[in-house]
Amino acid sequence: MAIEIERKFLVNEKPFHLAKKSFRIRQGYIVNDQKQVIRVREKGDDYFLTIKGNTIGISRLEFEYPIPKEDAEELLKHFCKKTLIDKTRHYVEFKGHTWEVDEFHGDNNGLVVAEIELDSEDEKFEIPDWVGAEVTPDERYYNMNLATHPFKDWES
Repeated sequence: MAIEIERKFLVNEKPFHLAKKSFRIRQGYIVNDQKQVIRVREKGDDYFLTIKGNTIGISRLEFEYPIPKEDAEELLKHFCKKTLIDKTRHYVEFKGHTWEVDEFHGDNNGLVVAEIELDSEDEKFEIPDWVGAEVTPDERYYNMNLATHPFKDWES
């Protein structure tokens, strides 16, 4: 069983120059509610179908399977009716952890969020200077919610 444990933070300063690699990501949602998510993702030249369960604390079940490009394109076209998420993911190493820094485009342009995946909910880690406030419990920052309630529509 795959468990995803992650924490999410806003970014004070964009660390893109520190990235070891970056990928453009496009993703859509077949099922998108508080109990479960079924997502189709294009990441560079790779394509995935991902199933995520209900979030409990900062943990949830996650299963991800590679799929053919043709299948991904058909799923995105016919089953992902809401706004697609378009972002560039930058992978930044910092003191033994990989931070995934998502720079959003399109309707979420201007939003930059850093995530760190952990082995346990109480795992200790150091926070880089460029990382700001934690937004893990704020559901507005979940990608599944950004697809239906994009950053451009938030009130300041």
